[in-house]
Amino acid sequence: MLKVPVEKAVGMILCHDITEIVPGKFKGCAFKKGHIVREEDIPKLLRLGKENLYVWEKKEGVLHEDEAACRMARAVAGSGVALTEPTEGRINLLSTLRGLLKINVGALQAINNIEQVMLASLHTNQVVEINTVVAGTRVIPLYIDEKIIEQVEEQCAGYGPVVEVKPLASLRVGMVVTGSEVYKGRIEDRFSPVVKEKIENLGSHVFRKINVTDDTRMIAGAIQSLMVEKADLIVITGGMSVDPDDLTPAGVVAAGGKIVSYGAPVLPGAMFMVAYIGETPVLGLPGCVMFAKSTVFDLVLPRIMAGEVIDRRDIVALGHGGLCRGCPTCRFPACSFGKV
Repeated sequence: MLKVPVEKAVGMILCHDITEIVPGKFKGCAFKKGHIVREEDIPKLLRLGKENLYVWEKKEGVLHEDEAACRMARAVAGSGVALTEPTEGRINLLSTLRGLLKINVGALQAINNIEQVMLASLHTNQVVEINTVVAGTRVIPLYIDEKIIEQVEEQCAGYGPVVEVKPLASLRVGMVVTGSEVYKGRIEDRFSPVVKEKIENLGSHVFRKINVTDDTRMIAGAIQSLMVEKADLIVITGGMSVDPDDLTPAGVVAAGGKIVSYGAPVLPGAMFMVAYIGETPVLGLPGCVMFAKSTVFDLVLPRIMAGEVIDRRDIVALGHGGLCRGCPTCRFPACSFGKV
């Protein structure tokens, strides 16, 4: 890299982007890397405060910021991720599908512990749309020792994908609605429509709904019927509190279920239950899911649709970030709720 006065740079090749900022109006690239400097460029370059320019001088073992960023981005990107072209030394990672964003946080931290490089991402385990910028990377200096980038590549090879987006499967969901008040027609069922909408918004569908009264055998029978009908997921509304008539956990066990966690460090959603019958997940939903905009159900459901098996460690980890602020206008998932 050679440093030359602007007036003497005519005909030479820029080795970095030059940014122009007009407060409140514009921020972008005025001159791209690789631009051949012309006589008419000099006044604008001077207005941008560039009395000297760096022009290209390739050296063995030294990488330009763009090449380094490209190699880092390729190293960290997994499935469901595409890369942009470098702009001002930065490359963005975009989701190529609607799905569950997975960030290997340990790998992310290991990379950022290496001097002169950086990788920033969104929080893991959230649903992202197509073309969402999920991460960005660049090197800090204009040029960097190739050995540093090789170190990043070695870290990524050891960890596996650092940034990926998993597709959401379209599941056949069976629903059990508990409560004698609904079963006997004393009140309207306002719980299942909310749950059905959340399921459908993620691309799955409820193929059957069974209403039951507060009876362990009846709950177990409904669950077993849905299992026979090859449900991919079973959700049970209500019956999750400590009242004597709330028998959902007992009904799940009677149906052959193994409870992974009854209770979650999330508000709203403390009385949430995760269980499995064989490989089929069974979720017990507390009453808050009916009236709160965002609950523990919104944190766990996408992970199940992405094919993840939820264990107790996953539930325990939800405590950090598991307190909903209860904003007057809910902005989830663009908020701190569920973000580790």
